Amino acid sequence: MHITIADARALVEAAMAAVGYDAAEAAIVADHLVDCELRGLGYGGLARALSVVERIRNTTTPRRPITVLQETPSTACLDGGDTVGHVVGLRATELALAKARQTGLAAVGASKTWYTGMYSYYLERITAAGFAGMIAGSGTQIVAPHGGTEGRFGTNPIAFGFPTAAAPVIWDIGTADVMIGDVALKARLGEPLPAGQAFDASGQPTCDAAAALRGAFTVWGGHKGSGLAMMVQILAMMVGQVPSPAPQRDSGIFVLVVNPALFTSADEFRQRAAEYVQRVRDTRPLDPARPVRAPFDRSREERARRLAAGTIEVADKVVAGLRREAGIAG
Repeated sequence: MHITIADARALVEAAMAAVGYDAAEAAIVADHLVDCELRGLGYGGLARALSVVERIRNTTTPRRPITVLQETPSTACLDGGDTVGHVVGLRATELALAKARQTGLAAVGASKTWYTGMYSYYLERITAAGFAGMIAGSGTQIVAPHGGTEGRFGTNPIAFGFPTAAAPVIWDIGTADVMIGDVALKARLGEPLPAGQAFDASGQPTCDAAAALRGAFTVWGGHKGSGLAMMVQILAMMVGQVPSPAPQRDSGIFVLVVNPALFTSADEFRQRAAEYVQRVRDTRPLDPARPVRAPFDRSREERARRLAAGTIEVADKVVAGLRREAGIAG
């Protein structure tokens, strides 16, 4: 169904409030998930809100306040207190930005969280402040290494962002062939996966999304992607993730923020970066009808289109589920 952006935001906030998150926390989650919808990434949007609420309702261990475990002028490590990662990730980003404004370079890690969302969401804030950034993290071990059929990695996203004199350039990828939110949404809607993306619990290839959630996903990029996924896994362990995190628990996230002025004129860097990104877009295309795009161009264009329309399209089952969880009549 089509719902307004304002209604989508209010629905997420109401659902989060129903499971004990305060108004500020609920607004953080809603802003992040609605941005996913605006960018055309529905599996990370309202469908993810429903997964968040279900996970909270099925957890008996109470969450704790987010705390700083150790800190220096340019670094910090946080205990997320089993708070949803959209809140923990923003806290880590804001702390890293505050430190980078003082020292020029900052690194903040966090663990004991889950569902950390789109790293590009945080990188937009970092680049808007004039800094470059890198974010990586890991969680539930549901991705098989190259040549294997059992989960040993999370979907292990890694992302980079750079400010330019024009729009920022942001590259955000998962190191799995499919993201867990996408599989969870397909399982909820009874839709199949494309062939080659997953194994069932016995190690056999499957297109059944529910079976894939009990088995393992394939890794992106063959042995090269597998190696990158392993490095991200170990990086998350460096900031406190346990070696074998339980499903939707004990994820780790690492945020690095760098002021380009540490190395060069920040203004000149942004100008050079903008010129280079445009050169990439100006590359002669293989198909004249499909010009070359830079990372994040599609997301930016899609968000502008949907903001202008004022509505987003969300599966009826997802909206009904969120209304039920929030105690809102249809």
